[in-house]
Amino acid sequence: MTETANPKAPARAARLPGRQDWSSWPHYQAAGAGFRGYWYPVCFPDQVGEKPRRVRLLGEDLFLIRDSGRIFGMKDRCPHRGVPLSHGNKQFPGTVSCVYHGWTFQLESGDLVAAITDGPESPICGKVTQPTYDVAERLGMVWVYIGDGEEPHPIDEQLPEELVGNAAVLGQRIQPRQGNWRFACENGYDEGHAKYLHRAALWRLFKPMPVWNTTKIVKRGRWIYRVQEKQFWEAEFPGLGRWSGRAWYKAKPSKETGNIGNTSSHREVNPVIAAQEFPGFASVSMPGVLRIAYPTFIHYEFYVPVDEDNHLYVGVMADFHKGLKTLPFYAKYLGAVRWLFHGQFSGQDKWMVEMTDAPPEKLYRPDDSLLQWRKLAEDMTEDRLDRLREQGLDPVDPTV
Repeated sequence: MTETANPKAPARAARLPGRQDWSSWPHYQAAGAGFRGYWYPVCFPDQVGEKPRRVRLLGEDLFLIRDSGRIFGMKDRCPHRGVPLSHGNKQFPGTVSCVYHGWTFQLESGDLVAAITDGPESPICGKVTQPTYDVAERLGMVWVYIGDGEEPHPIDEQLPEELVGNAAVLGQRIQPRQGNWRFACENGYDEGHAKYLHRAALWRLFKPMPVWNTTKIVKRGRWIYRVQEKQFWEAEFPGLGRWSGRAWYKAKPSKETGNIGNTSSHREVNPVIAAQEFPGFASVSMPGVLRIAYPTFIHYEFYVPVDEDNHLYVGVMADFHKGLKTLPFYAKYLGAVRWLFHGQFSGQDKWMVEMTDAPPEKLYRPDDSLLQWRKLAEDMTEDRLDRLREQGLDPVDPTV
């Protein structure tokens, strides 16, 4: 009997060392469903009426409902038998009644004020209080606060500062997406991907993109900024060849490295944007807010955790003009930007977020931006928990 040697060469040993988990940042690792203690945008005001609207946020089920012009939030589970209260309706002003047995809760306080099927003198009334949520309307969106029993901070303290003190017109998009919110946020602040993934996006088609940058991360207040130090439009890769971010149909790149827009622009910077003196064009803050400063507008992305597997992508574009000068922005946004930027360009990010599977991960030099973001999230979460404990509260700490 003759033995035949296996013609296949032995497999090479893989070289895949790297980070196996995110235990260096325990709070970040545990925040699959998001960070508590913040306001989150969930929908537009005209999407909330006098019938309950279901919302899932940070893994919690709640509903929103409008009464006398105001929006209220309440846990979406009747404590009687566990039926969703969002299937109920308003039988009396200022209340919501469960569809099953008519348990009726006051929207303001959550108190059980009637059990319709047990008569006006039901002894259960006054013994049950349904959890409620603080709700605010700001920037043309409905925001919900998820906390640990503390009084919520004013929403303006959490918003990008330039949106609080300046008039602006906004173009907005809210889209449910698959994938964990941390992947979406890290994608947004990731330095390297835009130069490669988005190089053929319609939004960038005629604009030059560098091959690579040298970058540093600068912290100012509650934000960390990506500061571009030097941009390289072409590079020679040893043994492979030349790679270029130039093309005959693209605009010529600037000879100077700027930090308004990811490539320098000849356009005059809007006075409101210039007054902010941003150290870098890309910045991020808790609980997952991205800011990209361009010469004539600022683009924001809010990554809203629905649960560990889903999030809301909230894209906001702000133009800081007034009066008739706002009309070109509306035409540009509705006619092009909404579809090119918040659509096709952002759709490439959506695709990557859906496919990301980390950790384990092997990071490279440009990923310092991700490491600094995780550190920011970790430090700010520790500070929040310490403040709540000093107030005598017992906040949820998933790392314990």
